[in-house]
Amino acid sequence: MKISTVNTVAAAAVIASIFLPLQASAGFAEALRDTKPAFNVRYRLETVDQDGIANNARASTARARLSWIMPASEGFSVGLEGDHVFLVPPGDDERYNSTNNGRTEFPIVADPTGFDLNQAYLRYRDDSLTVTMGRQRILHGGQRIVGGVAWRQNEQTFDALRVQSSHDKASIDYSYAVNVNRIFGPDDGAQPAVWEGNSHLFRVEVKPAEGHVFGSFVYLLDFENDNGPANANRTYGIDYSASFGSFGLSASFAQQSDWADNPSSYDAAYYSIEARLKRGPVTYTAGYEVLGSDDGAASFRTPAATLHKFQGWTDKFLATPPTGVKDFHLKAATKVGPAALGIALHDFKAAEGGADYGREVDMSVSCPLGAKLGLLFKFARYSAREHATNTTKGWFVVTYTL
Repeated sequence: MKISTVNTVAAAAVIASIFLPLQASAGFAEALRDTKPAFNVRYRLETVDQDGIANNARASTARARLSWIMPASEGFSVGLEGDHVFLVPPGDDERYNSTNNGRTEFPIVADPTGFDLNQAYLRYRDDSLTVTMGRQRILHGGQRIVGGVAWRQNEQTFDALRVQSSHDKASIDYSYAVNVNRIFGPDDGAQPAVWEGNSHLFRVEVKPAEGHVFGSFVYLLDFENDNGPANANRTYGIDYSASFGSFGLSASFAQQSDWADNPSSYDAAYYSIEARLKRGPVTYTAGYEVLGSDDGAASFRTPAATLHKFQGWTDKFLATPPTGVKDFHLKAATKVGPAALGIALHDFKAAEGGADYGREVDMSVSCPLGAKLGLLFKFARYSAREHATNTTKGWFVVTYTL
């Protein structure tokens, strides 16, 4: 167990020892007794065929998650959650580069094995205020800058003090985070498992009318260890989403510059717009997203985001190229019985210099099998032109919740 994990648990235990006895008389003991553990298993087979690497990756892994989360009621509550990622079958040869197993002769599938403490927090809640201290999920907006990367087997969480306040049509969300517990854990490898630092995450939302949400945000990401300083940045921005019956619209703009110990000095902009239209059983989406560049020297980057959700499932743009990225995409989604089907097409170009990066097609089929079992199939193909290499990925996922 890492030092950061020990500190998180110890701090939560100290506060709990002070406040929890006070809550016992107010129903805390009853809520504690009524809280039941939850168990979830997710099996995933992920394959990668990538030009330039002779061996194809085949990652057969499962994540077992045990959660003990007290219900969201007024007063104090606690939450604990642990994940264990393992090979299937146990002892199977790791035919993939997990980023910490040394198998660099294979393409990367960032699912290292091992146990990690996913959440350990103490929470206080009343009718308009929620305060959470400890290891926790922090998901802001669409997770474009701050998210949890739930797609990977080892989820990203934050060691933080978070204060959330909501009043009628407005909400404020502020977090002070000392650690970002990344998907590459539980142990350091080619990437650090934890980014240490002093980061501030601030978001305000206003809902002036039904179906309309305005947001503004400030993110001061200060990472101190390993490759963290190069990813430290300061970002200010606004976003808007609206629903007009069968038509939806979302837009965002942000400005970013270096922060803290970042050795580079740069300024780069971000903007996106996306329109959605539902016609019968099909929802069509068209979008244009730009992660800008400062004259090709440095680009807008989102190191704490849920990156797999954006710019294609082959993950070719997890690290934004110095010349930035323009992503024009078209999507369609529908349902056939209980099954959900989706397809997306991406056209990638440089934000600076005009390079034609490549094209990507993504397809998925998901289907629940009763209340506890679910299946997911995904396929992605990136066709390179002037960035990276041709890559084909496939996934078969089974989830079971007890």
